Amino acid sequence: MKTFKQLALIGPTASGKTALSIKIAQQMNAYILSLDSLSIYKEIDIVSAKPTMGERAGIEHFGIDTLYPNETFDVTTFIKLYHDVYAKCLHEGKNLVIVGGTSFYLKMLIEGVSELPSISIETKQNTNIYLQDLQKTYAWLFALDKKYMSNIEANDSYRIEKALHIYLETNLIPSQYFRQFPPNPTITDPLPIYQIDIARETLRERIALRTNVMVSDGLIDEICMLEKKYTRLPNCMKAIGVKETLAYLDGIYDKKMLIEKITTNTARLAKRQTTFNRSQFDDVIQGSVKELEELLLS
Repeated sequence: MKTFKQLALIGPTASGKTALSIKIAQQMNAYILSLDSLSIYKEIDIVSAKPTMGERAGIEHFGIDTLYPNETFDVTTFIKLYHDVYAKCLHEGKNLVIVGGTSFYLKMLIEGVSELPSISIETKQNTNIYLQDLQKTYAWLFALDKKYMSNIEANDSYRIEKALHIYLETNLIPSQYFRQFPPNPTITDPLPIYQIDIARETLRERIALRTNVMVSDGLIDEICMLEKKYTRLPNCMKAIGVKETLAYLDGIYDKKMLIEKITTNTARLAKRQTTFNRSQFDDVIQGSVKELEELLLS
């Protein structure tokens, strides 16, 4: 393939990314790579708001229905997915549309990640001991490496565990380790980024409507199935929409409160996503769905 084109489409949840990305992919003769922390799971269909097979309009998607809910993933999963779809695009003469539901992964694809050390069994055992007192361990790591730990919340056990692994395995604080092993970008070809702008009130209305549709479409039954099959232990069972439904099943919420809680928490997520998108990417082309559609499909 002599020419390969790719672009990224980002925006908060429920802003219209899915429908627009499919229109763009049809116009561009492209595959779609979804960067979403829930759609990547099989069997999590309603609560993730992933596009149905019909809505995908025959466009091949990557990053959707890739793992089972009891399987874990991190940014390296999306790095592999990108390499896979990139190679497929080149082989089959396709372009690529990247849809950033979880834009953190897009940032990591652009900026790169450092290769982490192999973690010994002894280090893993010592890490588990430290994690038993998360607050004390966080304070200890913060004192050792304020710069790095300032970007980690005190209750973020996953990232604290990673910091512990690095320090206990290499005897280097994370900041030192990442200076010695700088990140290697995954995306090296040009990547224009388009961001959907949407009024907060409009987005809130769309989120409320989508939440009601989810409940009508069988959200509660889906979460019952997931809990029975996978328990509440997997990380995905703590996601917005899942945790509120589990509280409903526990009798904490009635159905009206369930819908209100999911709507409110999703709106808060959308606000965080918007803040992240505006602060983390340069030279972004912004506009409403209509404006971007006219720009990209004209």
